[in-house]
Amino acid sequence: MPKPMQFRAGSLIYFKGDPADKVFILQAGRVNLAYQDIETGQDVHDMVQPGEFFGVKSALGRYPREENAIALTDTSLMAFNVPEFEALAMSNSRIILKMLKVFSNQLRKIHKQVSSLMAKEEQNPEAGLFSVGEYYLKSRNYGQARYIFSRYLTYYPSGRNAAQAANNLQQAEIGIAKLPSAGAARGGPEPASFARAEASSPPQDLTDTAKAYYDAVSLISQQKYQQAYMSFKKIVEADDDAEYVAKSSFEIGCCLFLLTKYEECISYYTKMITKYPKHPDLADALFYMGQSYEKTGKKDQAMTFYKKILSMPGEMEDGTHLKAKRALKALEG
Repeated sequence: MPKPMQFRAGSLIYFKGDPADKVFILQAGRVNLAYQDIETGQDVHDMVQPGEFFGVKSALGRYPREENAIALTDTSLMAFNVPEFEALAMSNSRIILKMLKVFSNQLRKIHKQVSSLMAKEEQNPEAGLFSVGEYYLKSRNYGQARYIFSRYLTYYPSGRNAAQAANNLQQAEIGIAKLPSAGAARGGPEPASFARAEASSPPQDLTDTAKAYYDAVSLISQQKYQQAYMSFKKIVEADDDAEYVAKSSFEIGCCLFLLTKYEECISYYTKMITKYPKHPDLADALFYMGQSYEKTGKKDQAMTFYKKILSMPGEMEDGTHLKAKRALKALEG
């Protein structure tokens, strides 16, 4: 039997990449389907209105979800498994006609986008980030170098300088190990984005937005989280450089967590995931959300986010997967 479901405003109904075994019909409320345009890379938001269904293609095609679905308001749904939805469609020709119309329009759009993509040369803006890392490494600012090269490998895992970046990251780690401890340990997660060494000025050939971003990173390394938060927020509000706006968007959530604003961290990252469903730091954002739920005593929700991280494709032995595995084991134990 179809199952009624209720979601509070701001709740994630499903993630991109989740297994698709259900079709949903919206009874009341509003749902946003967020994904990226394959041609432009821009974020797309499709609104689902009451009476409309969603999640059909992936469920019928038996492939993972292609978008994030988020409840914009308090929402009521009916969830159908595939046989139930097929039975409903067979008994209602209007549903079949509507599906054919939607799928036909989407296929034409995809064909146009793929043709356009094949005619374009791919741009690779990685050189600046790599040169910043080399600058910090040569200046023996190992904490900052570790941060930059870890960011490089996150954003450009197959980049032209990936092998050298991995080697430089190892050198930075060795350099940090030889330094005396810098500051008291912080609670919660400690991803590579929190450099411990004090930074000097970045190279002068960076854009103003890039300089502001690395200045804000330096504030994090000095544990000036509120100042860092305000700096990243200004970058996002200025919206002058899409790359650094996306990076700053992630760092804002980190600052909220470090400021122990756990509810705000959860709310913020929920919105960020909707805007950037393919953000390179998605797994880290989910981990912060899990940690925030754990800090507020909501262990079941925390476990859901840790399990989501472990289900995501990628290296199972990378830092975020290992942290999620340890956190989940601690909660289950």
